[in-house]
Amino acid sequence: MGAAVPAAYSQQAVWEGFFDRHYRDVRIAEQIFANSGVGTRHAVANPVFEDVSGWGTGARMERYLAEALPLGKDAVAAALADAGKDPADVGLFAVVSCTGYVTPGLDIRLARDLGMSDLVQRLFVGHMGCYAALPGLGAVADFTAARDRSAVLLCLELTSLHIQPPTDEVDQVVAHALFADAASALVLEPGDARPGFEVVDVVAQTDVGTAEHMTWDVTDLGFRMGLSARVPAVLARHIRGVVDRLLGAHGLDRHDVDGWAVHPGGRRILEVVQRRLELEPSALDASYGVLRDYGNCSSPTVLLVLDRLRAAGAVRPGRYAVAMAFGPGLTLYAALLRRS
Repeated sequence: MGAAVPAAYSQQAVWEGFFDRHYRDVRIAEQIFANSGVGTRHAVANPVFEDVSGWGTGARMERYLAEALPLGKDAVAAALADAGKDPADVGLFAVVSCTGYVTPGLDIRLARDLGMSDLVQRLFVGHMGCYAALPGLGAVADFTAARDRSAVLLCLELTSLHIQPPTDEVDQVVAHALFADAASALVLEPGDARPGFEVVDVVAQTDVGTAEHMTWDVTDLGFRMGLSARVPAVLARHIRGVVDRLLGAHGLDRHDVDGWAVHPGGRRILEVVQRRLELEPSALDASYGVLRDYGNCSSPTVLLVLDRLRAAGAVRPGRYAVAMAFGPGLTLYAALLRRS
């Protein structure tokens, strides 16, 4: 695994330096920022120094390409080095992003810059939002198993390029209090000769009746998040069933799981997961830690949590981890991983 982030800023500094004026008409805005659970975030466009809220979408996409290439290259290079793999040996390169679009895409440009073969297969997973790392993981795992070749997954999001003009809408305040930029990558290899996580299964459930609760719309001023306060309640109805079905299909239950890599969409999301799965208070420490240190970086975030679990040695050999993420749909994705 490997990760890369742009320059850091503190939640308090960005509130005092920009958002206190941006949301001067929203009385609870300061409370939302203070209670977000976020201490530090990273951004290619720190609004204290560079206000992009009035930029057109075209200008934001030009900036996306300029910033995404070096960030993605660093994350993938770190993952390949961690795996001891030559870029020329990669059979599939998959890129996940919902915060920018360019053609030729990041997959083509980064494969070239990293020295991957011109025969490498490529996949781009776009506009799926915060849960997209897990369908991406499922796709590269299937390729690796079917073709007996290595694959690379890169999740890269630059949410700071989509700050919206001032508004009194609370959902915009919440989004701007949480989201940040990051790139995270992983390498999958056939076989189990080396220590790592085996991808055992990936499942999904979508509550299409609540699709309007979370949206990500392309506008003339970048991409705009729609976020209902009812999202945690919807997730609460489905989380336990999704996890129990995932584990039960392999003769397991929650006691077989050493590590929980839960996407920290916000503090309320993590509180709902902990309560519905009846987890110990410390079970989601990695998720809370990523929320505190990085914010919600959309698709890379669950991989940052998984890497934190890996670094801590939280999952014992032969035992299991569950990765979970949530996004538009409303969609819940979960992956079962076994530590080899």
